[in-house]
Amino acid sequence: MPGGMTILTMMWMSRIVILCLSLGAASHSPVWADEVARVEPQQIVVALDGSGQYRSIQEAVDAAKKGDTIFIKPGAYAEDVTIHSKEKIRLIGAGMDQVTLLGRERVGVFHVGKWPYGATDIEISGFTINEHGGHAMGMFNGHGILLHHVRVKGMLFTQQVEDVRIENCIIGGSETTGVQFANSQAVLRDNFIHDNDHGVSVAGKSSVRLERNIVTRSLFEAVIVNDQSRAVLIGNTLVKNGGGAAFLGTSQNEASGNIVSLNTYGFVVGPSSRVAFSYNAMQNSESNYLRPGPPRQPAPELKPDSDLTVDPRFVDTARDDFRLRADTALVKIGEFSYLGALPPLAASH
Repeated sequence: MPGGMTILTMMWMSRIVILCLSLGAASHSPVWADEVARVEPQQIVVALDGSGQYRSIQEAVDAAKKGDTIFIKPGAYAEDVTIHSKEKIRLIGAGMDQVTLLGRERVGVFHVGKWPYGATDIEISGFTINEHGGHAMGMFNGHGILLHHVRVKGMLFTQQVEDVRIENCIIGGSETTGVQFANSQAVLRDNFIHDNDHGVSVAGKSSVRLERNIVTRSLFEAVIVNDQSRAVLIGNTLVKNGGGAAFLGTSQNEASGNIVSLNTYGFVVGPSSRVAFSYNAMQNSESNYLRPGPPRQPAPELKPDSDLTVDPRFVDTARDDFRLRADTALVKIGEFSYLGALPPLAASH
């Protein structure tokens, strides 16, 4: 044998050569190349007139893969939509005044997540969601959900979701609650929440931050926090509601830099809840601070020294223009450049 090689050694070397050749051929396989191309992010277009890949939003969602963006052209889509078992999907409409999701037969027209399947890193924007059966939208068992520039006509309900951001949305017209959180973790920022029984409800073991929102025309409280939840209210405008906010159960809370004005009453604080108040502008027709009843009892001892009890000087409350006039006193208060959700007008206005 050459070089002293045995027959057994030559057989093993032959097998290695054959294996390497096989792997080399497989690496140039057209099937493998197709798989690589398939996972590249794609833009999927939905159009009722057939000018996109799909006429149905749900069909596009079902076909979408990680990293894909679904663009929805203008129209009224008579369907229910569910996103579940998906990751890194963007669903972008042409605009909340141009795209409407009508629903069809299910309670809750738009769902993100479905028990026991969730959804992760989902972005949704640019359309209107109608309600059906009292609910418009539900989020269940998801993580990393961004909802922005969406109009929700009815209740937005969340259960066991984390890292949710709801921003620059218009939410209202629910016969119960505008936005309801159950055992969820979320941030609400720069939203207009209107015409509900309660504006925002935080329950279970939720942790929610509300910042720069306007909540108006709630039949009862603009915000209600219950159970073992935690809520932080920073720089909101809670105006023209039955009440500003109720902190009940054993909830742990903070309320700073808010305008709580033109409500029947201001803050209600339960005996077992805890709230750190500072720099709130309070001007309500009855008591600014109450203990729950019935009947509710005035609790002036809850008022901090940093409270302001002046007219906020809104531009036009009848037209829901809750910007502050240039001559407002609610500027440069504590660490806040201004109180409430909207900056004051410039002096030249």
